[in-house]
Amino acid sequence: MQELALDMEGLLAYQMNRPPYLMMDAAEAVIPGKSARGYKDLPENTWFFQCHFPGDPNMPGMLQVEALVQMAALSVLTLPGNKGKIVYLTNVKNILLRRKIVPGDRYHMETELLSWRRGIGKCVGTGTVNGELACKAEFGIVMPDVLAALRPKT
Repeated sequence: MQELALDMEGLLAYQMNRPPYLMMDAAEAVIPGKSARGYKDLPENTWFFQCHFPGDPNMPGMLQVEALVQMAALSVLTLPGNKGKIVYLTNVKNILLRRKIVPGDRYHMETELLSWRRGIGKCVGTGTVNGELACKAEFGIVMPDVLAALRPKT
């Protein structure tokens, strides 16, 4: 399939998360059914910096993972018939948090869809800042609409 680049308008067409919880600003390269790469800019006034933590603002580790999940979801949302559907996180394993993400950073995300069968996916994602590893995780996703369509009719 053809590679896509999505600005904010494009992200909002495919992804159901909305600001301030939308954890990406652009997807520079999405290959439907395979991978997605993009970034999130984190200015000083980003909502979570005020509460995590006063005097030591940084992006919470689980929000780093959430950003990877949202980016990876684009790999399946851009497949035919999936635009605008809901994608849920089902599991996360092997989380590695290596670097603080602080105000002014740009969080680069690269994700790969390892498998996608019957609405269930396995993914891996890596987040970096200035070329340094910040976060890495393996995770599962599910698209309930696909699962519902596969349920036997009674």
